[in-house]
Amino acid sequence: MTEDYVEVLVKHIQQTIGLTDREIERLNEVAEVVSLKRKELLLQPGQLSQHMRFIAKGSARCYHLDEQSKEHTLQIGIEEWWINDLYSYLAQKESKLFIQAIEPAVIVQISRENLEQLYIEIPAISTFFRLKIQSAYVALQERTIENMSVDVYTRYQRFIKEYRNIEQRVPQYMIASYLGVTPEFLSYLKKKHLDSLS
Repeated sequence: MTEDYVEVLVKHIQQTIGLTDREIERLNEVAEVVSLKRKELLLQPGQLSQHMRFIAKGSARCYHLDEQSKEHTLQIGIEEWWINDLYSYLAQKESKLFIQAIEPAVIVQISRENLEQLYIEIPAISTFFRLKIQSAYVALQERTIENMSVDVYTRYQRFIKEYRNIEQRVPQYMIASYLGVTPEFLSYLKKKHLDSLS
């Protein structure tokens, strides 16, 4: 069963780069499979993010708690998405974020140490993760600009387009937190635009 989840990761990687049988074997050797219960934490503030993490099954989110204990959701991930505190991972500084399973989830992760070794052994893996990290940076910048310049309803429409069937899987307060509004305001927006949503 564990191999099935690693295979999901391998297929995902092979959409971008080619891998030989031996290279796939190496990935299987270093990949760790972690099963999470609903609401279980994978990372919390004060810890170092030491893995690149791929969601093979289920969903998870990355969020920050401010001084008033208000949640700010930075990332929501579903099957075949990556989720991590990249700042902690790349800078090797303590995380300020939580990574939590939204629903029961299976994460396939590769430790920083093993990944650095793979970069040497399999240059294509280095290319793959370089592209992933570049893509994450671009997405973060796009989202930052969008939050400053696009109205909430348009952001909500883009969100549900990007995340297929997400509303059946993720509590509304998490979606509201991701969009930077209260659950009540998101509910009001949805009712106001009911016709255009159907």
